[in-house]
Amino acid sequence: MNRTDDEPTWTIAQMADDYGVTHRALRHYEHLGLVDPGREGQRRVYRRRERTRLALILRGRRLGFSLEEISTILGMYDDQPGEAGQLRYLLDQIGDRRADLERRRRDVDESLRELDDLERRCSADLARMTPGTA
Repeated sequence: MNRTDDEPTWTIAQMADDYGVTHRALRHYEHLGLVDPGREGQRRVYRRRERTRLALILRGRRLGFSLEEISTILGMYDDQPGEAGQLRYLLDQIGDRRADLERRRRDVDESLRELDDLERRCSADLARMTPGTA
């Protein structure tokens, strides 16, 4: 962390290290307008706002949101937070994401049941083929 006019700042390398992302990812997020670091010559200078936005981007990615959806959600914070339409949009996105994850969980559970059944059948077949095993 550095200080500029009593405001803490971070370099791209510090941001990448702190958040476990690549410089390329940070530049990509900048290109998409998701973060907007300041400049000191050719050097990118990240402030608290960009740290907060990066944390939200990464959380959104972990939850399975697309970068386009994340951009819309981040835009809500820049415009009029709390507006009913924006909150409804976010709630809809959360509902859609939750439904998708529930479907995936059911699919994984079903796959695990099928694997358990196949494993039992294979073990039983092997036991019948190999005399003297339990």
